[in-house]
Amino acid sequence: MATDNSLDMAIDGAGFFQVLMPDGQMGYTRNGTFSRNGEGTLTTSSGYVVQPEIQIPEGTNEINVSSDGIISVMLAGQQDPQEVGQISLANFVNPQGNPRSAGFGKLSQGFLEGSNVNVVQQLVSMIETQRAYEVSSKSISAVDEMMRFLSNNL
Repeated sequence: MATDNSLDMAIDGAGFFQVLMPDGQMGYTRNGTFSRNGEGTLTTSSGYVVQPEIQIPEGTNEINVSSDGIISVMLAGQQDPQEVGQISLANFVNPQGNPRSAGFGKLSQGFLEGSNVNVVQQLVSMIETQRAYEVSSKSISAVDEMMRFLSNNL
């Protein structure tokens, strides 16, 4: 889904964003809703710091993320973008890699990953399946009843 937020990122393909959990362990997520905390560090919407840690300087007018994860910023008063870091992705069994390399997906700036399930369609399909099961069950019961009648009357 397009969001027009320059810090939102979606992974198109395999891989997970790496975040530092409060207990010091590494966590993994595909939720690319990122923001800057008070110190300018790139964090998740829950406040977990994205790993490797990336600082976005004060006075940044524009943030660009390439499809291979390189983050560049345009600072006020400067004409050339400044590279501030690169997003790394992890895949399980936990090899690390950069986006668009070694089978990892590419990053899409300004997008978020949406669900690939249509809830309404799945609910209708489940109801149809349940009705088909009920019809089949009643048919089997009717055949069983006929066989019992024949068996008792012959």
